[in-house]
Amino acid sequence: MADFIKIPKIELHCHLDGSLDLETSRRLLSERGENYEMDELAYLMQVPDSCESLAEYLKRFDLPNHCLQDAAGIEESSYALAKNAADENVKYLEVRFAPAFSTSKGMKYRDIIEAVEKGFSRARTDFDIETGIILCIMRGLEETVNKDVITIGREMLGSGVVACDIAGDEASYPIEMYADLFKYAKDIGLPFTIHGGETGIVSNIIGAIDLGAKRIGHGIAMIKDPDLMKYCGSHRIGAEICPTSNIQTKAYTRYEDCPIMTFMEYGVPVSLNTDNRTVSNTTLSREFEEINKAFGLSDENLKRIYEDSIDMIFADDSVKHSLLKKWNM
Repeated sequence: MADFIKIPKIELHCHLDGSLDLETSRRLLSERGENYEMDELAYLMQVPDSCESLAEYLKRFDLPNHCLQDAAGIEESSYALAKNAADENVKYLEVRFAPAFSTSKGMKYRDIIEAVEKGFSRARTDFDIETGIILCIMRGLEETVNKDVITIGREMLGSGVVACDIAGDEASYPIEMYADLFKYAKDIGLPFTIHGGETGIVSNIIGAIDLGAKRIGHGIAMIKDPDLMKYCGSHRIGAEICPTSNIQTKAYTRYEDCPIMTFMEYGVPVSLNTDNRTVSNTTLSREFEEINKAFGLSDENLKRIYEDSIDMIFADDSVKHSLLKKWNM
């Protein structure tokens, strides 16, 4: 069996606020006068095995946001996340977050994004890892707020930012409601991925593709539509797979239900991801271990996931070529 900690990995779907290091968060909260024991903090920031729904899952994001309201907290949280990823041999990490959720103390979007990049820059110096920032606009927020995030994303493209995304309740806010925003992103030259099909809605995947998305966050509803899988396979539209998170939110019940192997059979590019390292109490190595237990991953499977992930990243060819050279299975 492969040692999944040692093999090089790529992670493309990781939320900052759902992946805060517990010890770092404890320290940051203590500096704000909010003192927690580690087991209490874990209880508040990690979902239990008895999690029954996406709504219950999302409650675990309330406390982490306290750590992401000032430059120091954002920088330290970002650095700790990249360090933890590098410690398990993640060679490239794209982290997404919603700047609009870090403004309660008056920080401007540019300052928020610069603080994330400052933490990542330190991590790139200290560890063998490359990083990229994906800015999330949010379903349910005012269009002007979301448009401002896209605008600053384009202004900071190449200064840490690599793309944008949309997250939130896709059942209540179908992707068609945000067509104008993604047309705007496309017009100004900001790449994007789109959360779609996480809750079983195939039309949100089709809508995302119609808007120009070349990557789909989760995308698991695609399993219902063989023609859609064929289309994504032939057009190299990738799926960002997050097994443990999907089980916890009841998208499916077992790792054996994860569609990753079926997607691969149809030629759909796939990446394997944590989604939320802390909330889901997982690591990327664990995601590989669980999928291996469920399906048995061959060396060829592992190499393909690595290469598919590189093909999907929002980075230039020089970064991709460098990452390809790191494969050592």
